[in-house]
This record gives sequence, structure tokens and C-alpha cells, in this order.
Amino acid sequence: MTQNNSTMNRGVFSAEVAANKRINTGCYRLELSFSGPAAQVIATAVPGQFLQLDLTGACLPSAQDIPPELADASARNILLRRPFSFADVTAKGKTCTVEILYRAVGPGSLRMATLSAGRTVSVIGPLGNGFSVPENKKTALLVVGGMGAGPLLFLAKLLAAKYPKTNVIAFAGAKTSAELPFAGRLDALSAELGYSIGEFASLGLESSVATDDGSLGFHGPVTDCFADWLQKNGLAAEETVIFACGPETMLARTSEIAAERKIECQVSMERMMACGIGVCQSCAVECKVEGSKDTVYKLCCKDGPVFNSNEVVFRT
Repeated sequence: MTQNNSTMNRGVFSAEVAANKRINTGCYRLELSFSGPAAQVIATAVPGQFLQLDLTGACLPSAQDIPPELADASARNILLRRPFSFADVTAKGKTCTVEILYRAVGPGSLRMATLSAGRTVSVIGPLGNGFSVPENKKTALLVVGGMGAGPLLFLAKLLAAKYPKTNVIAFAGAKTSAELPFAGRLDALSAELGYSIGEFASLGLESSVATDDGSLGFHGPVTDCFADWLQKNGLAAEETVIFACGPETMLARTSEIAAERKIECQVSMERMMACGIGVCQSCAVECKVEGSKDTVYKLCCKDGPVFNSNEVVFRT
């Protein structure tokens, strides 16, 4: 098994904002550029790891650009850094570019949307433990829920580049088509051929879309779409691996599906992280103790964010 972790290789760095583009309503892609020693360290990041951004110096958007439901929250002071997963990491020469996928949902991310090209931000990373890619797997299935797309887009790029013999298929879901965090839509013919999402199609990977309201693709939760696909495609459990990131209810159901079929499954968990380095103990994840009915608490920031699904106690 290839263990893609580099938790100890981290630092505090300055990054320059290269771009900050809105994908759809409230959803953005932030591009950060690193140079020198910072670039060398950040380039070691693997899918599933994250960084902590200092947004205390960022400004709020103008009043008319703040959604009414966030008007009160936006007035709060920003004291702590905010964690964001790597959606892409590209090293070139002595520079390294990082992409972060995010949605403006609170005082920190609202300010993040105002970061313009040329601004400098303080970053801590890479942090946490990422996905592990097992050897000799013929099929890798990526299950994406909403903003969980980031680390799995990064993972898809790694799989396409380093594991060309592995068949990779992605399943992405959201409440509505407007909430899918992808830059574009492919036409009906592409979707019929198994290429629904441009970002995965550009890597030559098949993908399916599910929306809870039926506005695009499969009508229902992405886990139902995923389960239906597994039912129709007889895969050997020992030759298959599942990677998932999204809301905890989605991860719990994906874990159940994997357990029923005895397929290895890794899930990227989400918790509120104050420090990101295991000091504050605020991001506990309840985990099973092998061979016992006891449970222990591990830290999402330090022991995760990626866990084996059969290890996590889901309470949804």
C-alpha cells in the first residue's frame, strides 16, 4: 500500500493570490502561488491533506454582495485560521500553485471571496493525513458530496497520472444542479457516454451526477446513484477501492455500502478545526477499537482527515 502522508513536512508560509474565480452562486476557486522553499514543501501535499488560511486581514464584500442569511454572521470578528482541502497542487520549477475550492458560508469564507490577485496571505500546511492508494486495485470509485469535490478532484488527477491501469469512476451529488461545485456542464451526449463532469472528463475519467431535486442527472442522493451502479456492475471486492468526501450522512451511507460488499473504503471527515495541528483537541472523531466494543477519540486534523470507513463511528 502506498501511504500518501507527509504530516511532518509542513510550515508557515506566505502565498500570493493568483486568481479567485466564482464558479457559480456562492462557490469559488482560489488559486495560490508559492515560491522558493515554500513551494518545495507545499509541492509534497497529497490528496486529502489541507492547509490553514489566515483571513484576518481580508475585507468583507460590499453589503449588496452579502447574502441576507449571512448578514449577521458576517459581522463577527475573524480570530482563527480556516481549514481548506487541496483541490489541486501543481509544481513547476521553483514555484508551486495550489487550488482551493470553497463556498462563502460564513464570516471567514465571505472575506475570502474578496481576495484579489496580488494579495498575500499566510498559510500553514500541508496538514493532516491524506488518502492511501492501495496497490493492485483495478477500480477506484470516487463518491463526492457537494463541496467534498476538492480533495477528490486532486485524487483523480493523481490516479490518472500515476495509476493509468486503474479504472477510475466518479459519482458527484448535490441538493440541486446549481450547488454542484464544478466549472461547467457537459452536453447530454457526453453524459450518456459516461462523462458528466468536465473536470473528470479532462482526465479521461467517467463520472455521473446526482441531484436531490432531480434538476440534473440521477434523481436522488448520490449514494443511491452509487449503489445502483454497483448493483449493475459486478466488481470483485478485492480489486476495488472507494474514496469518499462530503457530508457525514453521505459518508455513513457510503461506508454501509462498502461494508455490505466488503470493499475497502476511505472517507475524508470534516470537523471544526481551531488549530489544525492537534493542540486544541476540538476536532474529535469517535473511532472503533479493533477487537473490542470500546471506542476512542482521534483528531480529525492530526489522525485524519482521512480514515478507513470501518474505523469511524457514524452517529447521524
